[in-house]
Amino acid sequence: MDVISHGLWGGAGFYNKSRKSFWTAFAFGIFPDVAAFGLFFVTLFVKLSLGKIDFTKFEPPAKDFAPQYTHTIYNFTHSIFIFAAVFIIVWIILKKPMLEMLAWGLHILMDIPTHSYAFFPTPFLFPFSSYTFDGILWASQPFFTINWIVLILLYSYLIYRYRSKRR
Repeated sequence: MDVISHGLWGGAGFYNKSRKSFWTAFAFGIFPDVAAFGLFFVTLFVKLSLGKIDFTKFEPPAKDFAPQYTHTIYNFTHSIFIFAAVFIIVWIILKKPMLEMLAWGLHILMDIPTHSYAFFPTPFLFPFSSYTFDGILWASQPFFTINWIVLILLYSYLIYRYRSKRR
């Protein structure tokens, strides 16, 4: 799923709580992808800006288009076990659960069926298993369109409900 969608899905449950909770959940929703791909995309953007990459010759990415460190970080940030361990550690430190972190777990759960073997399948059982699920590609036109229509409807409802409560 695209990064912004992950943030919006993660933040939806906290929309009416507070701005801080919404944006914290949004940040946790995008965290797994930003942590894995952020440095790589910044490097790519710099190379593009310096003319070291010809944007007109871009083709669909090959399986090895991203450097190895991206795959390694991706394994950690997309593991339900790593997420659970961090969630529990934060809970112990704060002496209460940080519910906004659940957006990270939701990100992983949503990626499992929306990533195919062709492009970054989700290693949700890492480090205990290398099993991944061959799902539908999130970037396919029907799925991408339906996802955004549902997000628009969901946020229209949340905004309507929020404004109704304020009156």
